[in-house]
Amino acid sequence: MLKRIFYITLAVFIGLQFIPAKIENPQTDSSLEIKAPEKVMAVFKRSCYDCHSNEVNIPWYQSIAPASFMVKNHVDLGRQWLNFSVWENYTEKEKDKKLKGIFRTVYAAMPLASYLSMHEEAKLTKDEIQMIRDWTGKAPY
Repeated sequence: MLKRIFYITLAVFIGLQFIPAKIENPQTDSSLEIKAPEKVMAVFKRSCYDCHSNEVNIPWYQSIAPASFMVKNHVDLGRQWLNFSVWENYTEKEKDKKLKGIFRTVYAAMPLASYLSMHEEAKLTKDEIQMIRDWTGKAPY
């Protein structure tokens, strides 16, 4: 019975490898990228760009299902919510809304714990969180 379960599981795992879940990094005009002070940009690039830009550093495990499905889903959702690479395409109202979102989520929700488990270098310090919140130039929402 255990042998049968093993072979079924193995067959499903192998079959999943044939379902594509590739992340694309579309070419984007660099003039559309968000403009922020150098220190803020360094934090964004280290901690946010892998889900919120067109400059995703694609990890080795992204080519192995089912991890590939999870990573692609996170990137797709991250870009949908906020894409730093196309910031200038947003309206002023959208930019304001996204800045408010950054202000709120950077405090406790981002980067995601699941991302931090594989990318410890992306963890934000209290000073970095405060720097980003200060940069938004907004009062608490």
